[in-house]
Amino acid sequence: MRLFLTVISLLICCCAALAQQPQKYHKVLELMGSRFEISAFDADAQKAWDGINAAITEISRIERLISSWDPNSQTSLINRNAGIKPIKVDNELFQLIQRAVQISRITDGAFDISYASMDRIWKFDGSMKEMPDAEIVKEARSKIGFRNIQLNPAKLEVYLKVKGMKIGFGAIGKGYAAQKAKEKMSALGIKSGVVNAAGDLIAWGKDIDGESFKVGIADPRKKNHVLSWLKVNNTSVVTSGDYERYVLFDNVRYAHIIDPRTGYPTTGIKSVTIVSANPELADALSTSVFVLGIEKGLYLINQLQGVECLVITDNDEIVTSKHLEINNKS
Repeated sequence: MRLFLTVISLLICCCAALAQQPQKYHKVLELMGSRFEISAFDADAQKAWDGINAAITEISRIERLISSWDPNSQTSLINRNAGIKPIKVDNELFQLIQRAVQISRITDGAFDISYASMDRIWKFDGSMKEMPDAEIVKEARSKIGFRNIQLNPAKLEVYLKVKGMKIGFGAIGKGYAAQKAKEKMSALGIKSGVVNAAGDLIAWGKDIDGESFKVGIADPRKKNHVLSWLKVNNTSVVTSGDYERYVLFDNVRYAHIIDPRTGYPTTGIKSVTIVSANPELADALSTSVFVLGIEKGLYLINQLQGVECLVITDNDEIVTSKHLEINNKS
């Protein structure tokens, strides 16, 4: 009888211990026009789902604020009034625009949220059969320029000085949303989680096995094959790639990322991965390196503390920043 009771006690203890083990709770959905994957690792299922739902609510809120496709957003209001008058905005949007302009200065215009005037000229859906007319590109390019984004901190006003000028957050918005989602989840007690915004990923805490999360870098030649692995510990990994979105003219491959300084797509690079504590910054820098090219891009990254980079060239060569450690084993 005592042996039977001991066995029962051991089973109860084991079940209680298993109940305390973190489990993975996961949701995949489309937000901001992209695939989002949100994961929480916790022993409490209700807390995990509360965290995931809070992240979804936050991302949806940010989308309403920054979307240039929503006619009711503050961003659309700014664009409609380009060359007409300044627009007062929420402090959150003002700060995001201000940070974007600072990155433009750091990258000498390789990153520029006013690139949006080019959004109807280049098509990367297979419909383009020839290069657009040079005069059309030139006209649209004349409306790009971060120096023409006038900011008034005292009044929280944003003014685009050139008629027809537009701003868009395609190269920074998902990284910002991932960071804000992580903050919401952490505030609800989620100590381990992953938010992956279509390649803009932030991870914190530990995986179920107690180890650091591992992020795979896709092989451009085989998108379902992992070329190398990065260990992620309370940081973000953001990848910009042209695996599927590019055009080919005269045997030259043009990526879907536009150089705001010329109005033409970038060449020479298939993907850029940035590792940084801040996914918003990483998002912007991945685009910047695409535009700057390998030499200037890596020179920039090597000057930035706490930021690393991995580049895959058109020739499938892997080039990294000074201190990035990668693992080719799974």
